[in-house]
Amino acid sequence: MGPTPFIAAQPMPAPSVEQAWLKLVQAQVQGSLVELLELPDEAGLDIRWTEALGHVREFVLRPSRRLRPALLLAGYCLARGSAAAPAGLWRFAAGLELLHTCQVIHDDVTEEAVLRRGGLAMHFLLAPGRIGQDLAVVVGDHLFARALETMLSASLPGAAQATQYCLRLCRYTAVGQYAALERGGVSPADTSVRQALRAVRLKTMRQGFCSPLVGGAMLAGADDALRLRLARVGCDVALAWQLREELIGLFGDGRGSGRGTSCDFTLGRRTFPLVAACSRASPEVRRELVALWALPPEAKDDAALARARRLVEEAGGRVATERLVARASRGAVRALAALPNPNGLRDLLQALVGQLTHRME
Repeated sequence: MGPTPFIAAQPMPAPSVEQAWLKLVQAQVQGSLVELLELPDEAGLDIRWTEALGHVREFVLRPSRRLRPALLLAGYCLARGSAAAPAGLWRFAAGLELLHTCQVIHDDVTEEAVLRRGGLAMHFLLAPGRIGQDLAVVVGDHLFARALETMLSASLPGAAQATQYCLRLCRYTAVGQYAALERGGVSPADTSVRQALRAVRLKTMRQGFCSPLVGGAMLAGADDALRLRLARVGCDVALAWQLREELIGLFGDGRGSGRGTSCDFTLGRRTFPLVAACSRASPEVRRELVALWALPPEAKDDAALARARRLVEEAGGRVATERLVARASRGAVRALAALPNPNGLRDLLQALVGQLTHRME
């Protein structure tokens, strides 16, 4: 029997430029996060906090695409016209990621989420029931303070101004969250499409796509015109993202989103596809939709979900939402076309934005 012939492995496709960019960002930010979460000044404060900090580190360092730091770097490099990044920028990017993680933890508490980024949500890691939720809020507050320390101490000329901009959008995020929670008991039939779209726009601030793009440009000393164009890109992308998320929340299972698979119907959320359907439906269908959403969670079985999906689709709620997703995506493309393209950096940003509009985290 002769020698076994050598069979060459199938060649692996070369990574795209944006994928290589993301891997660089992930590695750099991961290292910065590890450093930021080493807190020797807290070591002797409380043994229970020392144990909790282990859960915090594990949660923060879970695999993630780190798209917000990538967008920060893209905004900075686009404004500078160079791909070179100073050390202080990585520190600022890690602080921005901590700020986002704080919001994620608080969101998971209010939304009663079970999973996040392939593991348990923070409140499930810390303790069962209400005490776990309370502790998770405190952990989020801690990360908020650590994020501000980090961003303000970054050795970059525009660090304070960029931090102020990010915090302003955090305030707008809080308004959107408050409005969504406060109107939780309002019937979807009593909410207009205009009100629902306004609520979506407020919630888009939570996605934090304007913060890194504009913040990165501010750190590079960009003029107002470039900041405004980047803000338009961030707003349109975030709107497409949020509307697509609401479609997934009803018609999808959430896989690939970094969150659990509970849908908006089960949680009784008054999302845009539902409101759009109610505004177009006959009185009989509208009453049935309202009744379905008012069912207790234990009654929202597969049959009820299938009926809710069918009614929303037949009434035009899905199509109306998809049209707005397409319109926002086109707006982002137009805003991107108005940007400069030094060393192909606009093309890189366009590839990153393409990942966002196709609902990847």
